[in-house]
Amino acid sequence: MIFKRKIYDKLLEWKKLNGSRAVLIEGARRVGKSTVAEAFGRNEYRSHVLIDFGKCSGTVKSAFENYLSDLDSLFSVLSFEYGVELHERDTLFIFDEVQRFPRAREAIKYLVQDGRFDYMETGSLISIRENVKDIIIPSEERTVRMYPLDFEEFCWAIGEEKLLEYIRKCYEERRPLLQELHGRAMRVFREYMIIGGMPQSIAAYIGNRIRNIVAADMEKKDILSLYRSDIMKADDSYRNKVATIFDQIPSILSRHEKRVVFSDIAKKTGFEDYETSFFFLENSMVANMCFNSTDPNVGLALNEDRTYVKCYMGDTGLLVSHTFSDNAESDRKTLSEILDGRLSVNEGMFYENLIAQMLVANGHRLFFYTHYDRTAKRTDMEIDFLISDGSKTKTRIFPVEVKSGENYKYSSLLKFRDTYSRRIGGCYLIHPKNYREEDGIVFLPCYMAFLL
Repeated sequence: MIFKRKIYDKLLEWKKLNGSRAVLIEGARRVGKSTVAEAFGRNEYRSHVLIDFGKCSGTVKSAFENYLSDLDSLFSVLSFEYGVELHERDTLFIFDEVQRFPRAREAIKYLVQDGRFDYMETGSLISIRENVKDIIIPSEERTVRMYPLDFEEFCWAIGEEKLLEYIRKCYEERRPLLQELHGRAMRVFREYMIIGGMPQSIAAYIGNRIRNIVAADMEKKDILSLYRSDIMKADDSYRNKVATIFDQIPSILSRHEKRVVFSDIAKKTGFEDYETSFFFLENSMVANMCFNSTDPNVGLALNEDRTYVKCYMGDTGLLVSHTFSDNAESDRKTLSEILDGRLSVNEGMFYENLIAQMLVANGHRLFFYTHYDRTAKRTDMEIDFLISDGSKTKTRIFPVEVKSGENYKYSSLLKFRDTYSRRIGGCYLIHPKNYREEDGIVFLPCYMAFLL
C-alpha cells in the first residue's frame, strides 16, 4: 500500500538540479524510504534501476569495485543484471540499503560528475552512521530527511481530507470547530496517537473494512524488535547504554517532569556517561531529543543545557506499543481506552510525545524550559516546548504547554509570559478542548498542532 507523502515534492525540487547532486533519503527503519524512492523512479523517469545492497549479486558489487574508472562497463553490467534499458538524463539509479555497501556511496562522486543519470540513496540511519568511517562522504550528495507519516499525511491515508481542510480553515480564521466536528477531529487525533505514522502499521490498520488496531500493534512490535536488533549491532563501547535508554523511554516519559534522571538509570552517572547513546538514538531518528534552554532568547541552542534532556520516541504509535504488555487481550482493552479517550493513566506522556513528533516534522528543534526557585527550593516554571519563528532579524519565542486532561492549571505559562514578555511572539496551550483565546494565550486543540 502506497501513501501520499510530502517528501515527494522535495524530491521533485531535487530533480530540477538536473543531476548535479545525488540525494540521500535519511530516516529511521520502516518509514517508507524505499517505497517512495521506487514510486518516484517509476513515475518521473523513463526507467529506473533499484539496487538493493542487502541482497544484490556479487557481480553488482564487483562492478562497483572494478569499473569506477570505466563507467561504460559499469553501466553495461548494471543494465544487463537488472534488465533495464538506460536513457541518458532519464534514468534513475536507486541505491537501496546503501549502508550495507559503503563503496557505492563513495562512488557517487564519480557517478554524479559523469552526469548521464540521476542517483538516489536510501538506508537505515543507524547503519549509515556506523559504516562511513573508512569512506569519503561525497560533497555531491544532498540530504533529505524522512519521518513517519505526519498528522496531515495520516489523514490523507485514512480518507479524512475534508476534515483536514476544515481544521486548517478554522486555524487560519482563529475560530473553534463545530462541536460535532471537534469530537470527530479528536478521535482522528487519538487514532494517529495509537497507530502512529509507520506505513506498515497504517496499512495493517486500514487494510480491511473494519479498522484493526491490534493488527497495527503487531506491526509496530515487529518494528520495535528490528530497532532493538539494530541497536545490538552498534559499537561495543556504547551498545548496552543505548539499549538501556531505549528500553526505559516509556518509564522516563511516565514521570511528571519527563526528563531523564541519570541516577535512576545507574548510580553516580550523568549526561557525559550517556552522551554517545543519546547521539546515536537521535541521529538514527529512533528518538527525538529535547534539551533545556536556560535563557530563552535568540538562538535557543546558544543557551542549551544538555545535562537536562528529554527523550521522546520518534513515532508515538511505537511508544504506545513500547509501553504496554505483550498480553493481547490487555493490549486490545488499553488501545480501545485510548481511542475512546478513557485512559486515565499515562495519557499525558503520549500527548506530549505526539506534539514533539509534530514539531520535529515541521522542522523545529526541541527545547524546553525549567526554572528552579532557590529561595522557595522548588521548580516554579516548567514549559514543555519552546519554538521560534525563524526570523533572522527579530526572532520571537513561543512557549508551548501540553495538557491531556479537561481540567488543568497553566500558572507556569502565565509566569513565563510575564517574565519574558519582550521576547515572546505568542503563547500556546495545546489541549483536548476546542479552540479559544484567553489571557493572551491561544488554547489550541491537539489536532491543530501540526500547523505550528
